[in-house]
Amino acid sequence: MSHTESESKTVIVDVPDSGERLDKYLAAHLSGFSRNRVQQLLEQGCVTLEGATITDAARKVKPAEAYNVMVPAPKALNIVATDTPLAIIYEDDDLVIIDKPAGMTVHPGPGHTEDTLVNALLAHCGASLSGIGGIMRPGIVHRIDKDTSGLLVVAKNDAAHKHLSAQLAARTLKRQYLAVVKGNPRPLSGKVDAPIGRSTQNRKKMAVTGSGRSAVTYYTTEKSFTTSALLRCTLESGRTHQIRVHMTHIGHPLVGDQVYGRKGRDFNFHRQALHAAALTLLHPTTGEKMEFTSKLPQDLQDLLAALAGA
Repeated sequence: MSHTESESKTVIVDVPDSGERLDKYLAAHLSGFSRNRVQQLLEQGCVTLEGATITDAARKVKPAEAYNVMVPAPKALNIVATDTPLAIIYEDDDLVIIDKPAGMTVHPGPGHTEDTLVNALLAHCGASLSGIGGIMRPGIVHRIDKDTSGLLVVAKNDAAHKHLSAQLAARTLKRQYLAVVKGNPRPLSGKVDAPIGRSTQNRKKMAVTGSGRSAVTYYTTEKSFTTSALLRCTLESGRTHQIRVHMTHIGHPLVGDQVYGRKGRDFNFHRQALHAAALTLLHPTTGEKMEFTSKLPQDLQDLLAALAGA
């Protein structure tokens, strides 16, 4: 579909599918459309049946019904495209794997309107971007904090975004992090299973709380130092600040973490010592298993050297 023209699609109901919800049926039979996107089109009056506008997502479909779906041209995202260099590990028509530096925010927000990863992606991808959710934008499948470095995957079209998000939910999209923590955990390898939610004391922070969402982190000690340790952490879930909160919960906050650790600079390290080091996923089109790794950035290498010599 052209980025400047709307497109009409027709979906005819098969007999075996009679009685299924309309939004679910259309999402399954419109290539590259998520159920959420179909619901948006229904709400916008873009779906008709024999000339009558249909807005009821829960409507039960009947055999031989022919639904016409008018897909509007994607709207331009009201964000400035900024020509910022990106460390691209891999790219094709469906996705981009980025090695994000520490200090770069992922999404625009107050104080960061033109210097984010999204700004840079809009400039890099240009016309290759499809209308994700009806808007021309890169699809951020998962985020990493501003001061965390390392790998993340970005979808370039709605179908890829839907597929990768489903992998994240099904835990077939796997992420491993390297973290430098204070002290040496006992046991050296373990599992932290503790729900995470918004802190009741500080709404800007997350915390382990009984009313939070399920969160599981596995850790293995890679190197032990006198006062600290290098851990490899694998996420089973993906909650905001999960590793930082879980490591603090077991008494081993990340070196340099000014939010969840003690105030003050640890070894003169000026960010949380966390790096997204490995990413495994299934390609959204080919189904091929893909594995990516990122070496530790120089500041973390320097930190490990300092710890080794302490």
